[in-house]
Amino acid sequence: MTTEQPRIQVITQRRFGGPEVLEIEERPCPVPAPGEVLVRVRAVAVDADDPPARSGTAPLYGGPPFVLGHDLSGVVAATGADVTRFRPGDEVFGRIDAGAYATHVTASAAHLAPKPAALDHTHAAAAPTATLTAWQALIEVGHVGPGTRVLIHAAAGGVGHAAVQLARAEGAHVIGTAPADRHAFLRESGADELIDPTTADFTEAVYDVDVALDLIGGDFGPRTLVTLRPNGLLVSAVPGDLGLSPEDVEARGMRFALVQAAPSGERLARIAPLLASGRIRVHVRAALPFAEAAKAHELAEAGHTGGALVLVLPD
Repeated sequence: MTTEQPRIQVITQRRFGGPEVLEIEERPCPVPAPGEVLVRVRAVAVDADDPPARSGTAPLYGGPPFVLGHDLSGVVAATGADVTRFRPGDEVFGRIDAGAYATHVTASAAHLAPKPAALDHTHAAAAPTATLTAWQALIEVGHVGPGTRVLIHAAAGGVGHAAVQLARAEGAHVIGTAPADRHAFLRESGADELIDPTTADFTEAVYDVDVALDLIGGDFGPRTLVTLRPNGLLVSAVPGDLGLSPEDVEARGMRFALVQAAPSGERLARIAPLLASGRIRVHVRAALPFAEAAKAHELAEAGHTGGALVLVLPD
């Protein structure tokens, strides 16, 4: 007698195109390799690079078929050899390389961290990329601390609002640029000064900045240099559209760094207490059923800021 292999569902696509190309497909359940865990996914975030990858505007995974998704939260269903950090039944969250739009995924145990008990799966899934980017930029590269003057562009976005709260938690003076209708939200998040860049020139209002985080690109990088103190640091998280070169920055007596979110359970374990205590609260704009990935992509492409979009799977 043969035993039928368990099946899982993934959201995949067979061609580039609009949200309608996303479809649910059944596949055999993967088996964790050494160093990996099998996670029963409870929530997965729609990452900023998911719609461009789906449409082919930014073909990050080559040609279809592929499965999108980086940020997830779930429960360990099985462990591979050499995994000692997790056991079946443990709740985990993290950023994986790809393929999180699935009911079950295998991932490196090193990419995951224990989910804070105070955080539900929906908010845990919204946290990894935003908080990992902010942590690398402000803590590991910027060494932000009490009294540091920090400027954050696109402060109301996913990474931006996490960075505002992280900088505030470290005792920094936080300046943010964002549309005026997001200022109340950002004040609640801990911003000290706010500027609407569509109606005011931030270069005339901001000065003596120690660390600036550019989450927009284009001309924001070059314009931000005038706000920095001598030897100030410009950190960009927009590798494809820096607007300037590191040499340009150094020639003006400033420093430059580029950061990109990378999977790291070790970093997330350091961030987890901030999430558990509420010192960093990730904002979720909408939580939709797993089967409504196309609708989530439509919302993502509408261009509105205001929090993460999360696909929620049944218990």
